Amino acid sequence: MNPRHDLELPPLTDEEGEKILRRVMRRLLPFIFLCYVVSYLDRTNIGFAALGMNQDLGLTATLFGWAAGLFFLGYFLFEIPSNLLMQRFGARIWIARIMITWGLISMATAFVTGPISFSIARFMLGLAEAGFTPGVYLYFTYWFPGKWRAKATATFLLGIPAASIFGSPLSGWLMTLHDVAGLRSWQLLLVMEALPAVLLGIACLFVLVDTPSKARWLSAREKQWLSDQLANEQRTIAATHGNTLRGALTNYRVFVLAAINFCCIVGSVGIGIWMPQIIKSLGVSSGTVGMIAALPYILGALVMTVWSRLANRSARRMLYVVSALAFAACSLVAAALIDHAQLKIVCLSLAVASILAFQATFWAIPSSFLTGRAAAGGLALIVSIGNLGGFAGPFTIGLIKDATQSFTGPFYAVAGILLVGTCLMLILGDPAKRQNKGDAPPVAVPKPARS
Repeated sequence: MNPRHDLELPPLTDEEGEKILRRVMRRLLPFIFLCYVVSYLDRTNIGFAALGMNQDLGLTATLFGWAAGLFFLGYFLFEIPSNLLMQRFGARIWIARIMITWGLISMATAFVTGPISFSIARFMLGLAEAGFTPGVYLYFTYWFPGKWRAKATATFLLGIPAASIFGSPLSGWLMTLHDVAGLRSWQLLLVMEALPAVLLGIACLFVLVDTPSKARWLSAREKQWLSDQLANEQRTIAATHGNTLRGALTNYRVFVLAAINFCCIVGSVGIGIWMPQIIKSLGVSSGTVGMIAALPYILGALVMTVWSRLANRSARRMLYVVSALAFAACSLVAAALIDHAQLKIVCLSLAVASILAFQATFWAIPSSFLTGRAAAGGLALIVSIGNLGGFAGPFTIGLIKDATQSFTGPFYAVAGILLVGTCLMLILGDPAKRQNKGDAPPVAVPKPARS
């Protein structure tokens, strides 16, 4: 049960509250971050597996793009139900369920025998993992108010470049191994990189805590302070924007944000999954591909960290969100126009870094006007519709690649979609601003009443 005010506990000062939130960050974020690293690695390592798998399974570029993207179709179908089920069963149990099932299915993908079984495995993997990312965003609303939630989200999203920084060299190395325990290199890669998901899923049951009121490592006063902060924020958001599931699913701003997220993910997942084959086409070995593929994400980790901090300190967050996506589109156009291999990799690195900077600033926007069941359904809707871009991106790139025998056309196509997302972001503006006050600033989190 939540701490009661009638216990007449002395209130905490703002400075003491900040210390609590820093402690919560240190307690929860490292583990959640590690889970996301493994999650992102398991959904994109198929790009490295393709260096040997496509020939073994008889996959064309179009078939590979189609099957790889089916992950996100499965993700889309089960994402909103998954978030609602997490509200019912609690984050600890539900996130553990997600991780264990996706790890087992990812392992099973190593034993597919052709295009059909590969497609089924990718679709089932999406169903299993559905709800993980929006579930974490929802989980943050249980623990972090205001700008602390934006900090937590930005830290969480660092898992994307981290997965590639550490996973790309590992995947490249695993692709150089052959006939280990009777497994081909791509089979060994899928099995070895899926095992941590199962182990972390089991660990979720012991590490995660559903809400502050259940945290044994917080005192009664600390639980009360944090619960007051979160409850006051949720009441303010609900009074301004509503907090019902129906309200979120009929709010045009939610659908526009979902469309913007779709455009972003066409770029992030499309380029991410095809990156090993793009680099391979420049004439390098499989082992070297892994090292080079990590470079865009090293740059991305630095850029998104700096960019999110600048955005958090600025009164004009939307300027940072829009400019990051626009620059990503321009970088892909430059990659299409340049023939020099090293300069092409530089342009791709800038595109990846810009997309990551966009993601690090974008996700503070939905939670600024969604709370309660509106947050559960709205965040899941934004992620689920957006993740259809994870189907469209790889498939579109493969289709155009087969038609043109070049990656130039796909670069132009993805750049155009990113520009559409940029325009939608400009048209939408900041959804958190009061409609009846024009450019009034977003609602601040009220301080708990002093007793």
